[in-house]
Amino acid sequence: MKKVKLFVLSAFTVLGIGVLPALVAAPVFAGSAAESIGEGIDSIGGSENQPTLEQGIKDVVNVLLFVLGAIAVIMIIIGGIRYTTSNGDSSAITGAKNTILYSVVGLVVAILAYAIVNFVVDAFAGGGR
Repeated sequence: MKKVKLFVLSAFTVLGIGVLPALVAAPVFAGSAAESIGEGIDSIGGSENQPTLEQGIKDVVNVLLFVLGAIAVIMIIIGGIRYTTSNGDSSAITGAKNTILYSVVGLVVAILAYAIVNFVVDAFAGGGR
């Protein structure tokens, strides 16, 4: 019986947390959905501040580069840990060095890809200036 009460209490808590923001944050709109969207666009700076395809591509590349950089740093740390815990085993040392080497090479390739993408996007968006 105690487990059933705990389950019911947990279910109501989860439902309450899921429904409460929708009830609190849902404003009452007097107009149509299109008017509400237009008001929202105007409130954040109007239609002039719309993102361009160029900016969208750059944002995606920046996010991917950040993720790749974080993974490379983690792999460098893992390679360092493997290197320090190898206890003189030559195959373990080689594997650790390869982990560090490949993560640094991957980071360099990612930085070069970032530069190439920015160059190409700027060249096409700027009309080849």
